[in-house]
Amino acid sequence: MPRRAGAMWRAVDRSDTDRDSGAMISLLDIRARIADGTLPAADAIRGARERIAAQDPAIGAILRLAPETAVVPEGGPLAGIGVGVKDIIATADMATEYGSDIYAGWRPRADAAVVSRLRALGAVPLAKTATTAFAGLDPAATVNPRDPGHTPGGSSSGSAAAVAAGMLPLALGTQTGGSVIRPAAFCGVAAIKPSFRLLPTVGVKTFSWALDTVGLFGASVADIAHALALIAERPAIEAPAPERPRLALCLQDFAGSADADALAALERAARAAERAGAVVHDLVLPEPFARAWAVHPTVQDFEARQALAWEYAEHRDALPPVLRGQLDRAQDLTAADYDAARREAHRARRQLKELFADVDAILTVSSVGRAPRGLGSTGDARFNRLWTLMGVPCVNVPVPGDGLPLGVQVIARFGDDGRALAVARGIEGALARE
Repeated sequence: MPRRAGAMWRAVDRSDTDRDSGAMISLLDIRARIADGTLPAADAIRGARERIAAQDPAIGAILRLAPETAVVPEGGPLAGIGVGVKDIIATADMATEYGSDIYAGWRPRADAAVVSRLRALGAVPLAKTATTAFAGLDPAATVNPRDPGHTPGGSSSGSAAAVAAGMLPLALGTQTGGSVIRPAAFCGVAAIKPSFRLLPTVGVKTFSWALDTVGLFGASVADIAHALALIAERPAIEAPAPERPRLALCLQDFAGSADADALAALERAARAAERAGAVVHDLVLPEPFARAWAVHPTVQDFEARQALAWEYAEHRDALPPVLRGQLDRAQDLTAADYDAARREAHRARRQLKELFADVDAILTVSSVGRAPRGLGSTGDARFNRLWTLMGVPCVNVPVPGDGLPLGVQVIARFGDDGRALAVARGIEGALARE
């Protein structure tokens, strides 16, 4: 792949790109209209309810809505923003069922910590969005808004689909393997899996406590950057990117081959970044990363066996088939297997820290390819799971084009979520200017 310098790198602003591309609704545009007095916050929430009523029957992203009597705050930096909440995240005013009949109608006594934070900012947690059972691999009923014959991905299927269809400007998901980045790529929305534990998981149903990460979906990178900065109470997350960011183009060969169209989207994003002034070079990850990638399922499944021990012991036959089989196999994992896997992950994290001394961000594919046809699976997370295990921030940037969406993944060092988002926003803008 030829590498060449280009014009001065800059992040796109609201005048550079169509923030409402397709049917999506921009959080920043809603906030601007509320700030200038042309849109009351209550009307913004009412509009979200109307869009859900009109569109969701064909998509199946929304499970239930907050009561009509819920107070809509008129103040706060996220006033007027209706939020979709993945149905493994507790809400006191709506049932939280974890995608399973085992918990049908269950009402938590309290909101999850991240939901409480959204309320404090003036947002309205408006809808519970569909999830695969316990955020596993068995598909939910949601379809891809771009083509209902294709999966929206998972496990955060409803959150990605609700944003893609323009029902909501912001939605919460979680990622243990690839459950934020992959559905974002399949549905064509911006998303971030932040650094591990940047957002609290208190009140989120655990699958793997070493991996589970709360993430965000939005219409653009700027939208999710603004939301994350507010939710995490870290204004620096919205800082600009370096003028000439150093990007490492990585194919993750140990994970197998991506489809030709996914590789073409990656090349297109890299070249757009170069034209905007980024310096791009190829990166082959050394052997410790291949070993870490291979042990992700051991860490995940050993912890899932414990996190879901009650459900497995008391309701095994009610678990969906893929998850049930996964937990069956996990019974044979030993503490020694788990400890060895954690050591491999630790070695790779140390080496990744050294790698980022010379790189601002890694650029790789978000998924194997476009959303698979049919609703029998949620797709393959093999290009996501290493980065989840590493705990580093990952941002999906949709790549414009014909057909079902494609995305690329921008990855930065642990704790440098602002740089990941700034580089991603620059790539988003460079692609929009093509």
